[in-house]
Amino acid sequence: MTPSLLLLIALAIVIFVPRYGILSLYKDWRVARQREQVEDALKHLLDRESQGRHASPESLAGTLDLHRVKVTRLIADMESQNLLETRGSELHLTVEGERWALHVVRAHRLWERYLVDEARMPLKNIHKEAHHREHNLTDAQLDELDAALGHPTRDPHGDPIPTREGKMPSVQSMPVTAWQVEGLARIVHIEDEPAIAYEQILAAGLRLGQVIRIIEKTSQRFVLSDGEHEYRLAPTVAANISVAPLPESVVARARAVSLAELTYNQRAEIVTLDDAVQGFTRRRFLDLGLTPGTLIYPELQNFFGDPRAYRVRGTLIALRKDQASQIWVKPVN
Repeated sequence: MTPSLLLLIALAIVIFVPRYGILSLYKDWRVARQREQVEDALKHLLDRESQGRHASPESLAGTLDLHRVKVTRLIADMESQNLLETRGSELHLTVEGERWALHVVRAHRLWERYLVDEARMPLKNIHKEAHHREHNLTDAQLDELDAALGHPTRDPHGDPIPTREGKMPSVQSMPVTAWQVEGLARIVHIEDEPAIAYEQILAAGLRLGQVIRIIEKTSQRFVLSDGEHEYRLAPTVAANISVAPLPESVVARARAVSLAELTYNQRAEIVTLDDAVQGFTRRRFLDLGLTPGTLIYPELQNFFGDPRAYRVRGTLIALRKDQASQIWVKPVN
């Protein structure tokens, strides 16, 4: 057998071998890419409909960064799968299209919750990584991830996570730029797009669940305060922050201190867990008995200060300072 024939055979194996050959891998990539485009299109339609509007071929082309010819082909493919309907210049989700879109949104937001709570990934990096992962989970795998995270209801930006039944919980809020009420408000959502505005909000130190007050608003800037710090933002950036009236739990928290602030052997009653405590961390706190009304106090000094030992329900537990700062308590005699 000549060397050239051996080379041809080797090339044929590399290209055509099932599952691992170049041709097979390319086909798999094409299928995955097409699925990703369909799911990104479904998310765009769902987002538009949640705003009371409808997507169009032009808006879809802009969102997916595709030429009009490719978008037309994509729309025809999605119509053949009964995922959308074209009505004039508007694109409408079908029942099946909405179900699939909610599945993708649920996957994205659960992944963001995991990346923040468990992987400790910086907030500014989670959207891109969650978008990469959201296209590869079945309904059963999503249920497992949901259960492992303790069935969270909000993603790290404050957006509601769809239920396994395909229901999207409603959130009553408004941009801080439209807030007209005097007094305190709670940050319930921080929009992560555009990225440059999101990064400015994070850099300023604002976070989900924070209680703030508007102390100045002009056409040039908004000045917010949490009682200790002031945050200056351009109106276009501030518009990405949504707020809502304070719930009773936050009103109670305003009269409390964080567990990390207690002095040695100072007893206190747990008021509430911070809104930032979600997923597996919240479930672990509840499993440890850290529920409202429970008596807790620091015990056993640590030379390095962190972690610290606390006595709760007759058991000694260790909590890091960042964990204890998310548990709000009321000192008692």
